[in-house]
Amino acid sequence: MVPHDGYDAEATVSPKGDKVVFTSQRGGDLDIYSMNLDGTDLKQLTFFDSFDGFPMFTADGKKLVFASNRFNRQPRDTNVFIADWIE
Repeated sequence: MVPHDGYDAEATVSPKGDKVVFTSQRGGDLDIYSMNLDGTDLKQLTFFDSFDGFPMFTADGKKLVFASNRFNRQPRDTNVFIADWIE
């Protein structure tokens, strides 16, 4: 993983044990990233100019669940999103 100044946290390992998803500020806001367990193949998964965070895989590894402030009705409202995990 490339070092940077900023925030990296909330890492979760996939049920297969081959990927890590985590919250990072490396893109300028709090977007979700994935990478291989050895730190290679870093990819930005979400693109939103505010908060996306707390990523988790479902137990079967077929979905990614995360919290986001997108589509909030009130400031600081947080919604839960579920996305298909496609490799």
